[in-house]
Formats: sequence, C-alpha cells, structure tokens
Amino acid sequence: MKALLNHHEREALPTGRRLAVTFGAVAALHVVMLALLADSLRTNHNPVVLGLLITAYLAGVKHSYDWDHIAAIDNSTRRFAAQGRSPVSVGFAFSMGHSMVVVLAGVLVVSGAGIIQDALNDGSSANTVLSITGASVSGLFLLTIGVYNAAAFRRTALLYRRVKDGATVNREALAPTGLVARLLDKPLSRVNRPRDIFVLGFLFGLGFDTASTIAFLLLTATAALAGISPVALMALPFGFMAAMTLCDTVNGVAMMKMYRRAVVDPKRRIGFNMVITGVSAASALFISVITIAGVLHTMLGLTDPVTTFLAELDLGHAGLVLVALLLFIWGAHTWVRRAGHAASATTGGNPQG
Repeated sequence: MKALLNHHEREALPTGRRLAVTFGAVAALHVVMLALLADSLRTNHNPVVLGLLITAYLAGVKHSYDWDHIAAIDNSTRRFAAQGRSPVSVGFAFSMGHSMVVVLAGVLVVSGAGIIQDALNDGSSANTVLSITGASVSGLFLLTIGVYNAAAFRRTALLYRRVKDGATVNREALAPTGLVARLLDKPLSRVNRPRDIFVLGFLFGLGFDTASTIAFLLLTATAALAGISPVALMALPFGFMAAMTLCDTVNGVAMMKMYRRAVVDPKRRIGFNMVITGVSAASALFISVITIAGVLHTMLGLTDPVTTFLAELDLGHAGLVLVALLLFIWGAHTWVRRAGHAASATTGGNPQG
C-alpha cells in the first residue's frame, strides 16, 4: 500500500485536487449520517428520528458560526496565506477536532455513561474543569494570533502610506517584523498543519460552552431515555459533525481565496489586505478578551461588574455578522476593481487598485 503523503507533499498537490479531497471527506460524513438514518428507519420505523436528526444538523450549522470558530479559522487561514500557502483544509480540520468532542460525548450518552451527565451539570467539578480548559486554550490562542495579525496590520498600514507615495512592495514585506513577531513566531509555528488545527479544534470543544452543543447533547440524552435505538442515536452526532464540517470548510475555503487574493498583488491590493487583516485581528482580540475574562471570573470567583458583564455576554449570531462583514469587504473590493478595469478599458489608461 502506498504510504500516505506528508503535509508538505499534500500542499504541493494542485489546489483543485486538495479541495476535491477535502469536500469528499465532508460528503463521506454526510453519507455516514444518512446510512445510520436509513438503517434506523428500516429497523425501528420511528419517524421521530428524522426530526431529531434535522434538529441536530441545524444545531451543527448554528455552532459553526460561533465567533470563536470564525476567529480561529479566519486568523489561522490569514497567517498561512501570508506564507504563500493554500490552506484549503483549515476549516475542515478545526471542525473535525471540535466536533469529535461532540461525537465522543454522543457515544458516552448512547452507552449510558454517567460521566457525561456530570460534565453537563452546570457547577459540577467536571463541568468546571472542562469549561476552564476549553476556554483557556481558545482565549490564549486567539490572543496570540490576534496580536500577531495586529502586528501584520500595523506593518501593512505603514506600507500602505509608502505605496501611496509611489514605493514598491512585495508579499514578504507584508509579514510582521520586530519584537512581537519574534516572540510569537515560535508558539504559532506549532500550529502549522491540519493535524495541529485538529488538536486545536478538539481543545476548543472541551468546554461544551455553547447553547447549541449543550442542547444537542441533551437532545441525544432525552432520545436515549425514550428508547430510541443506539444506531439512530449515533446518527445525531454524525449529523451535527457533518453540518459543522460543511459550514466550517466552506468558510475556511472562502477566507483562503480572499486572503490569497490580498497577497497575490500586494501593491494593487494593499488597502484590501490592510482592511481584512485589521478586521481579523480585531475579531480575535475581541473574543479573546471576553473568553479570558470569563475564565478569570470563574477561576477566581470575581464579582466585579466588568468581568461579570463579559462572562455573561451573549454574542449570539455575532459570528455571522463577522462573516458577512468580511464577505462585504471582499465583494466591495471586487466591484471597485472591476469598475476600475472597465473604466480603464474605456479610456485606455491603467486601472488603479
């Protein structure tokens, strides 16, 4: 059997082939989900299972647009794209790691393990440890990569002024430099391939910290108590995983295309690069502050109004707002460039980016 390619060899493959493999893996998860559903309907004839699966699938869609998902995927993708790479599987790897926690929890629910009930019980020692672990990892990672991308934003803003004065710029010049870059380059170098992103996503998911995850697990537990077959129950976590990986993969690929477009022609697109880098860095820093404040509030038992407010802050659908903002910036930039090319073709001049 031919050995599996290492990540350097995989990255050397054409982008289209890697995209096909990534989305093929997403499709395989959907096939597993549908196969489990078909088998459960064939043996149990219980139409409730279909409704439960739809609910679990929609919960996965909702969970994929949590702000920490978007910030982690977008900021990691931005960093890889700035290195000249085509990171097609960042969203998929992160989501697989994150949803693996849910699948393992679903297995525990199906097997009747009591530990999962303790983990879901707010205030229990298991719940507290998992919540602090997951939130600490996500908060510190987002803070680190947010500061790194903020340094890149500052560098890009300085170059933007020079370009306006006629200076030249290349992709390497966009990389952050100085003390911040040197301090953060080593820890961030540990998150440099899909398996690293997978582990990161798994650690992010340890906290069971969102309403959709908790609702899904309670749904699975309720279905188990209602006597629904184990096969049907396992369709639920796979449905959750399939939905989340689909949305996160699409988001990661879209961000890859956007960020790569920003660094292909630095001189013409440096303004675009500056804006989206600034938005990505700001989002990561914003959510990291909220997350770290929540961890400190829980660990230290703080009662001050600031950490109390941040710990109780419900961002709701803020992740969708962030995606919409980035896509709006991308679309507006594309429209302006096309209008500039059209005007140039009419006048015979050179378009300005």
